[in-house]
Amino acid sequence: MAQYLKIHPENPQQRLIDIAVTALQRGELVIYPTDTTYAIACQLGDKGVLQRLISLRRLDSGHQFTLACKDLSELGSYARVENSVYRLLKRNTPGPFTFLLPATKEVPKRLVHPKKKIIGLRVPDHPVAQALLSTMGEPLLTTTFRLPGEAEMPQDGDQIREQIGSQVAVVIDGGHCGTESSTVVDLTGPEQVIIRQGVGELH
Repeated sequence: MAQYLKIHPENPQQRLIDIAVTALQRGELVIYPTDTTYAIACQLGDKGVLQRLISLRRLDSGHQFTLACKDLSELGSYARVENSVYRLLKRNTPGPFTFLLPATKEVPKRLVHPKKKIIGLRVPDHPVAQALLSTMGEPLLTTTFRLPGEAEMPQDGDQIREQIGSQVAVVIDGGHCGTESSTVVDLTGPEQVIIRQGVGELH
């Protein structure tokens, strides 16, 4: 079974965050709460754990991967951001948005959309997610947690633990999460385009 960590949703216990980060650093999958739904994450550069993530979620070859970042200071290494775009990002982060941006060469090719050369970037507004990213010291590869064939996303860690068994190393229970995904905004063209309207409303 996955290791189950019940972490305070507003004041995460650093000792428990450290356990999850150790698992990530050793190439394991970790489920954690965000400001929208529960999500699943792994270390950015680990090809083996990426394949396990793809297999678990049954993702197709055109799946748009997302990097969860602690704040905007990490964006410049992974995406090309114009000044006008940066101002929009600053107004709306942290928050329930996934922004599609032109990827830099720092992003592993296997994570970049094969045709569009873009990457999704997200700065979650959740204390547990922020603690995880701060302790990790680098972005995490992340995607919404939903098992194949399930109509709805689970809303609490205990439900996830029952579903997932030993397919991931750690399940962080950070309390109740929603079932509506982030708003996806394409910022790769001359005009911003909302690809998917989710929880967030752009400012």
